[in-house]
Amino acid sequence: MVRNLFFAALALALLAGIGYANQSTSRKVVIPVTRTSATNGKQMYVNYCAPCHGVDGRGQGPVAAALKKQPADLALLSKNNGGKFPSTHVMTVLQFGADNPSHGTADMPVWGPVLSGMDATGAEANVKALRISNLSRYLQSLQSK
Repeated sequence: MVRNLFFAALALALLAGIGYANQSTSRKVVIPVTRTSATNGKQMYVNYCAPCHGVDGRGQGPVAAALKKQPADLALLSKNNGGKFPSTHVMTVLQFGADNPSHGTADMPVWGPVLSGMDATGAEANVKALRISNLSRYLQSLQSK
């Protein structure tokens, strides 16, 4: 009886171990980031945002499928805001991140580390503000008519 119980427990432990080992791990998508000019909103968008949001801003970037939730359609920001581009909101999201479960954290997966690595005081603060402003202006140019 004890021997049967031992073998049953051993078999259960073996099955549990196999089940644990077979669990699929979440894929981590690594997007290579190259530093871009702070004055070129389009270049920043293509390098930092388009992998998820797509070149046209519609949320169909090449890594979008790897995210838990579909990226936002950035071309509809004005339409979803009564026809006015929500520049203050966009700049706030770029600076502080968004509460979006697809990201896992408030930071944008690529953009967040670029900005968070910049000093909030001195010359880097000006470059950070310039980056955010120029990227926001480029997003405004992507809006659906």
